[in-house]
Amino acid sequence: MGCCGSKSANSSANRIARWKSTGIVALRDGKLKALPDEVLEVDGFVRTVDLTNNKIVELPPDINKLINMQRLVLANNVLKSLPTCVGCLQSLKTLTLDGNRITILPDELGSLSRLERFSISGNLLTCLPDTIGNLRGHMSTTCGITGVERTCTRDESTWRGAQESVSADNSIEKLPETVCNLINLKSLLLNNNHVNQLPKNLLKNCRALQTLSLHNNPITMEQFQQMEGFGEFEERRKKKFEKQINSNVLMDSKGLDQGLDL
Repeated sequence: MGCCGSKSANSSANRIARWKSTGIVALRDGKLKALPDEVLEVDGFVRTVDLTNNKIVELPPDINKLINMQRLVLANNVLKSLPTCVGCLQSLKTLTLDGNRITILPDELGSLSRLERFSISGNLLTCLPDTIGNLRGHMSTTCGITGVERTCTRDESTWRGAQESVSADNSIEKLPETVCNLINLKSLLLNNNHVNQLPKNLLKNCRALQTLSLHNNPITMEQFQQMEGFGEFEERRKKKFEKQINSNVLMDSKGLDQGLDL
């Protein structure tokens, strides 16, 4: 027994040493039901935690010990919610939660001032928190809501381009008005939800928006065309599409992205 215990301790010590050395905790496909305590022992050394394809039900409050973690990947687990302490992960840049059972997001999500990508497709969301718009005011902030990504500073002249919002395959009925604060949002992908209307100032305020995908939602093209800022959006969408054509962009299985799918 002593020998087996010694081997187990050595194995744990070796893992911890490796994680501290690389900053990467990779535990994919491990049938884990919880975040191992060993990970929390690495605390400030962790930069990336990948727990894809496990059976994790919840995150522990002590996850806020991972103060330097920049990337947390929890795709394809059985999470139903996020703890409020997620707002303490101030170094977090990527949070991937695709393929869980999440029904609600905490308001503390709005505290993640460095978030660059937040992907939460294939969950059970019916709404997004209003605190999404709070991220607009942070200095040098990149923030993403269900994949929404933007990078901004208080000086509008130095705002960099937003990237993408992916919240497909949920049950979202409407977006909070605060989404209109993401003025550099370039791509909004909401396929397979229950969206029947968009915030009235979305196209007016999000002047960088080029791609909007609402396939399999009840909203109609007529509703969309009547929104203020639609004409300007159309111009941006066409320019993006033409640029893709001129650049001989490679097509995926869904074909060339034309920037609009309703």
